[in-house]
Amino acid sequence: MSARELAEVVLDTGSFESWDQPVDVNNHSAEYQAQLEAAGQKSGTDESVITGRGLMRGRPVAVLVSEFGFLAGSIGSATATRITAAVRRATAERLPILASTASGGTRMQEGAPAFFEMVRISRALMDHKAAGLPYLVHLRHPTTGGVFASWGSLGHVTVAEPGALIGFLGPKVYQAIHSSPFPSDVQTAENLAAHGVIDGVVETADLPILLDRALGVLVDPATTPALVRRTGEVVDGSGWESVVRTRQTDRAGVRELLRYGCSGTVRLTEPDASVLVALTRLDGQPCVLVGQDRATARELGPAALRQARRGMRLAEELGLPLVTVIDTPGAELSAAAEEGGLAGEIAQCIATMSTLRVPTVSLLLGQGTGGGALALLPATTVVAAENAWLAPLPPEGASAILYRDTTHAPDLANAQHITAPALRVAGIVHHVVPESSDDTPESLAVALAAECASRLVN
Repeated sequence: MSARELAEVVLDTGSFESWDQPVDVNNHSAEYQAQLEAAGQKSGTDESVITGRGLMRGRPVAVLVSEFGFLAGSIGSATATRITAAVRRATAERLPILASTASGGTRMQEGAPAFFEMVRISRALMDHKAAGLPYLVHLRHPTTGGVFASWGSLGHVTVAEPGALIGFLGPKVYQAIHSSPFPSDVQTAENLAAHGVIDGVVETADLPILLDRALGVLVDPATTPALVRRTGEVVDGSGWESVVRTRQTDRAGVRELLRYGCSGTVRLTEPDASVLVALTRLDGQPCVLVGQDRATARELGPAALRQARRGMRLAEELGLPLVTVIDTPGAELSAAAEEGGLAGEIAQCIATMSTLRVPTVSLLLGQGTGGGALALLPATTVVAAENAWLAPLPPEGASAILYRDTTHAPDLANAQHITAPALRVAGIVHHVVPESSDDTPESLAVALAAECASRLVN
C-alpha cells in the first residue's frame, strides 16, 4: 500500500491537505539526482514521506506517512526536514500526529549527516509530546534501522501491521556482517507484541477503528456521567470475612470494571498480564486506567510494576487523569523478582504516582496485599469497595511471622485495621462504596465506576 493509499484508508474522504514543500536536489551529485528522479517516477512522490493534515472521523489530525517505493523509504536530509517541519507545525496547531512508517532507515547515499537527522526528528517529537499532544504510530512492513530507533518507537500507542518485519538491524545487514542468518520469527510484529515492545498487531482495514477509539479518549471532551452512584451506610465488620469475600473467584475485577463501567477502551501492551494498562472513558471521563488483574491470580513482579509505571507516565504526558485499580495477592516472592529489582520498582511506582500533576484516583477493589498494593495506592483520592482491604502481608503471612503458623490468620485480619471502613477512619481511604448481598460482578463494577468517575469530575 502506498503512502497516499494508506492516508485514504485512515482519513475522512477528501480531507487530506498536503504540507509538503518542493525538494531542492541541486546540491547532490548527478548520479544521486538521477536516483532521486527515478525513485520519484517509480513511487509518484518527490520524497520518501508525505506530510499534511486531514480529518479522522471529523477530528483534525496531522499525518506523517512513509513511502517505501521511494528508495525503500529511506531518510535523507530533505526527508528529515519535511518530517521535522510537519511535527513543529502540528505542535503549533495543537494537532495529534498519526505516523505510519515503512523504511529501511538512513539513506546510505547521504551517510552520517542523514543518520544524525534522526536526532532532530526525535527532538521535535519530544517537544510535541511535552506539549501534551498525542503521537500515535503505525509500523508497516518493513520498518528497520534508525527509523525504528527514533520516530518509530516514540509513540504513546504503537501498533504494527500483521507479519511486518520490525527491527533495528535489518536481517540482510546482519547476515552480511555475521555471515549467518538472523534468527527467524524474532523481528516480526507478532513477536514484538508478545514481548511488549509494541502495543498490538492491527489489520490495515481495522486501523481507523483503533484510531477512532484512541482519539476518542485522547481528544474528545468528557461527557456528563450517566451511571448512578451508590449510597448507604457501611459498617466496619469482620476483617477475615472481607478477606474471604475478596478471594472468591466470581467477584468483580478490573476486567468487569472495563466491561461494564467503561467505553471506547484501547488496551495497551501486556507482556505481564497481571497488570492491565488502557486508554478508556470511565463513565464518560477520559483517563488512563492501570489495573491489577485478579483473573490471573498472579503476584506482581518487576515487569508488571514497570508496566504500571508506563501507564502513570502516559497519563502525565497526555494530561489525562489516572485511575489505578488495586486487587492483588501481593508482590512476587522469588529469586527472579529480587534480581529484577522488585523493591526498587515498588518504590519507583510510589514515587511516580505521588508526584503526578494530573488528577489521580485509586480504587481499592479487592485484595490489597503488601508492596504490590501500595505501589498503586498514593492517589489524590482513594475509593474502596466495602469489602476491600489493605494489609502489609496476607493474614496468613502475618500469622506466620507472629505465631509461626497460619491458624491465627482470621484473628490478625480482625485486629490489624485492614478493612475499608477502618482505612477510612485512618484517613487512607476517602470514600467507601457499599456492597450488597445480591451484588453481581456487573452491579458492583457499575457502582464502583460511577463513584470513581464522579471523583474525576469533582
